Amino acid sequence: MNIPEATFVILVRLPLKSIARFRSVCKEWKDLIDSDMFRDHFMSLNSSSVSWSIIQTGPYKLSLEIVGHHGCKTWGLTRSPGSFMSFFVETAIKKLQVLACTDGLVLLYVEAADETPMYYVGNPLFQEWFRVLLPPFLSLEDFERLRMQERFNECGLVTKMWSGIVVSYKVVLVMSHGGTQVGFAIYSSDTGTWETRNVTCPLHHCWFSHRKSIALNGILHWFSSFNTSFMAYDFYGGNVDDGCRIISFPDSGKHDLLRRFRRTFTTSEGSIVYFNEYHENQNRTLRVWRLVKYTDSPEEAWQLLWEVCLVNSMIELLGIDYFPVVMHPLNSEIIYLWCMDKKGMVLFNLRTLAFSLHKENEDDSKCMDGCVLSFNWCSEYMENICGYFFPWFNSCSPNLLLFSQYVLPRWLHRLPRPPPT
Repeated sequence: MNIPEATFVILVRLPLKSIARFRSVCKEWKDLIDSDMFRDHFMSLNSSSVSWSIIQTGPYKLSLEIVGHHGCKTWGLTRSPGSFMSFFVETAIKKLQVLACTDGLVLLYVEAADETPMYYVGNPLFQEWFRVLLPPFLSLEDFERLRMQERFNECGLVTKMWSGIVVSYKVVLVMSHGGTQVGFAIYSSDTGTWETRNVTCPLHHCWFSHRKSIALNGILHWFSSFNTSFMAYDFYGGNVDDGCRIISFPDSGKHDLLRRFRRTFTTSEGSIVYFNEYHENQNRTLRVWRLVKYTDSPEEAWQLLWEVCLVNSMIELLGIDYFPVVMHPLNSEIIYLWCMDKKGMVLFNLRTLAFSLHKENEDDSKCMDGCVLSFNWCSEYMENICGYFFPWFNSCSPNLLLFSQYVLPRWLHRLPRPPPT
């Protein structure tokens, strides 16, 4: 490959939007851009800058994307990632719901006007959508039972990565649960077929309807029926007979009564993270943990990343009417909090203690990661779900996952396609 060094230096510093176009200049440039050396060098230069969105997980009523970050260096896009979720089907639809966002791919549940359920997996950036046919082993009675129980949205999406590129994915449907068994139906893009799998759980449990999951490294994570823990199962690694794991939250013991918010969790810097506020000795403290080991022992499972006392100026701004949303997907120093009184998103840097308030009715503005922050019906969604976060609000009901993060990939990859039949 006879490419001048200066050409390499220039190309590797361009945004992916431009690099994608330059692949078509000539064969030499395409081979260079597709090489492992070029990809690895580009990703090392863009390790913390990427466009991403906060996606609502309820049925489609307002907007799929409620908060968008765009203008980041990696892709060089001038509009938010959610704007690429244009979706067209051959029939009229009455319901559209984002079920999962994983490694730049999105799983959608679509209900046609005649109530026919459909699943689509897509790469919104390249406008690639693939309809995953429903499992052939389900009867008409099964479909009706799942519809009546509103179980079509109990599913997840996991991926297999190679050098930063998605090479395959699996769509997972929860078909049965209860006791110490969970039944999954699993569609694999490697084979283009469905399989069933019954998995054991170490404790008696039950699932609730509208269960959302978080995917990371081929593992799906769900809240268990115990509000003190969540469940995890690896759909790519390990043996088929390996069971679900139950992981207790780090504050499920003596600190349980000190926490302020209902438990939820998210991802940041390639890990599962959990954070909450604690009121002890007249102090308000934010603690952030990272999951480091899949074990039922909280002391071994979690690493405490941050323990930060809230500064007075931030307390004066927030008051008490706020709740946690997510952490920045590439920077575990930055957390997102929704302030109900100010109707805005507060970004708080745990290391510097700097914070900023961004409101929906203001012009788009730059935030801590250098991206432009934009809103889309965020306030209305937050008002609808705000009560779920406080422990004293209907404390007998389960924890819920109310946000999903759609993060653009850090490199060019297309939607994996199943083999032709």
